[in-house]
This record gives sequence, structure tokens and C-alpha cells, in this order.
Amino acid sequence: MEKENTEKKIKELIEKMRPFLINDGGDIEFVEYKDNIVYIRLTGACQNCEYIDFTLKDGIEEMLTTEIPEVKGVINL
Repeated sequence: MEKENTEKKIKELIEKMRPFLINDGGDIEFVEYKDNIVYIRLTGACQNCEYIDFTLKDGIEEMLTTEIPEVKGVINL
């Protein structure tokens, strides 16, 4: 039950981030949440962007770990 609640929160936060990524020609997909790690897929312009590490660590991961303490990290597949 707890995992489902956490996944729901993760998906809600990802939906809040999507418009910013779409605005820059990219997008984000939730893949799975396992062992306190969120697996995502950045697509479109985000795939090859030189700022992908900044977006991933300082943007997406920062927001998810701050808002959902049980999340320990984010990995882009």
C-alpha cells in the first residue's frame, strides 16, 4: 500500500514538471519506483541536451527527494 501511495505522489510531481520540459521540446515518462529509486525516461530534446545532468539532479531529483523523503534518487533510463 505504501509503495502505491508513493508512486501516486511521484506521478503527480512528474505531471507538474512535464509542462516545463515540453516547453523546451522534451518530455518525461515515469518508468518505475523500486528500492527507493525513481526510474524515468527523458525524451525529445531532453535526451541529447547538454544540461541533462543538471535537469536530472538539480531539478527532477531535487524536487522528488525534497517532496517525498522516501525517494533516495532518480535514474534516467
